[in-house]
Amino acid sequence: MTKETLAEFKALLLEKRETLLKDLGQFKDREVASKLNDSSTDNSAYSFHMADVGTDNMEREKAYFFATREGKYLALIEQALTRIENGTYGLCLDCTEEKQELCATCPEIPKDRLVAVPTATRCVPCKERAEKR
Repeated sequence: MTKETLAEFKALLLEKRETLLKDLGQFKDREVASKLNDSSTDNSAYSFHMADVGTDNMEREKAYFFATREGKYLALIEQALTRIENGTYGLCLDCTEEKQELCATCPEIPKDRLVAVPTATRCVPCKERAEKR
């Protein structure tokens, strides 16, 4: 992969990382604000009805789920940036160990796949095979 192509992917990954960090920051700000208006206090803007408390808990769980998912994606972005720095970005993990010849660019991950999934560590055939296991 050329230095220009690596620079493009690095810029894309850094942009995605910045967006995720901003989203996670907004989650944190909302969480702090919701704790200030916790429904268990007398100064609450919410009623004490069980259904309202259940809805609050469900919304909080959904928010934590999305934050966890974004945190995992952030880790994948960091790993991809590390691979760019050490020169292994764009190489299929399975094909570099033992050349599989499952795609035309073996052992490199096709550029189209990296554009669609910039954190990819396997070419499509190897990823499909790994998911079947």
